This record gives sequence, structure tokens and C-alpha cells, in this order.
Amino acid sequence: MKITSKGQVTIPMEIREELGFLPDTEVQFRIRGTTAVIEKAAGKENAGRGAAVVARLRGSGTVKMTTDQIMALTRAG
Repeated sequence: MKITSKGQVTIPMEIREELGFLPDTEVQFRIRGTTAVIEKAAGKENAGRGAAVVARLRGSGTVKMTTDQIMALTRAG
């Protein structure tokens, strides 16, 4: 693995999955002796993918229906 001219490196997928590093996860680097350690940033909200999707979509609905009306439509059929 090489560091790019911009100082970037790709974290392998297996490591991202094992540590739960999803897109937009806040991370921090620490130096321990001669080793660099990457970890989730302390005190940061690192919401899972589902929570991030909900946050992004919150308030974007344009249908003027109640929740009960929408649920009745999904159950019809």
C-alpha cells in the first residue's frame, strides 16, 4: 500500500467492515511510539448507514398524508 502525493491511503474493505468504518465515519489518528493508529473519533456521532439515510431524507416528503393513511395504502392489496 502506498501513500498518494496528497497524503491519502485506502483502508482495505475487510478492515473497514470489521471496524464499522462506513462512509462519513469520523476517524482520528494517534501516534503510539513509531506506529500510527486509526480509530473512530471519540465523542463523535458515527451513525450507521440506516441512520444516515434517514437523516438525509428527513423532511423531504411532499405527500400530504398522515402516517395512518400511508400505512393503509401499504396494507391494501
